[in-house]
Amino acid sequence: MAEPIHGIDAAKVAANLERVREVAGDEIEILVACKYVPLEEMGALAEAGVKLVGENRQQDLAAKHERWGEDFEWDFIGNLQSRKVKQVLPLCRLIHSVATDSVLDQLGRHGTPETEVLIEVNVAGEAGKGGVAPEELAEFIARCPVRVGGLMTMPPFSQDPEGSRRHFARVAELGAANGLERLSMGTSQDWRIAVTEGATIIRLGTALFV
Repeated sequence: MAEPIHGIDAAKVAANLERVREVAGDEIEILVACKYVPLEEMGALAEAGVKLVGENRQQDLAAKHERWGEDFEWDFIGNLQSRKVKQVLPLCRLIHSVATDSVLDQLGRHGTPETEVLIEVNVAGEAGKGGVAPEELAEFIARCPVRVGGLMTMPPFSQDPEGSRRHFARVAELGAANGLERLSMGTSQDWRIAVTEGATIIRLGTALFV
């Protein structure tokens, strides 16, 4: 398990952001995954010019949003329990990880006309991994009671980033087939491949801190 990141160097993060931006271009959103960034270190991200952050846990999202809410845009990127939907919705621009009928039920209860979500796709059909199967995606989207803005995926880990390419390409195909614009795909390990396959949001953590 990764350890919390302490002593974040704002200048280093800013320089790394600029290097990513040079490759990704201005149209792609860079989301900084802050699961391992302690509450007191969030200020360094703001100082570095980070605009969009993603949190994995509802409790951490609530605590960080209370202290730094005006400094960032907030997305929820972790596994979403249905009982947490009501608490997460008011704090986030997007939820990236909608994948179960129980979550759809809670979105129907607590969503608003402004609510927008991304559907998580288990593009490789990995057992025990969250996400909607590609062949079930269209029906799942049709059942979603709030606006579906796009798709998110986390492909199987590969030592070679090229191993993610076919999975990203498949998600891009699914997005186009369903008329969805946002594609949240690519992390510190494989974001360059995701960019070439049509990502509109890349989720970066360690690539920005080291």
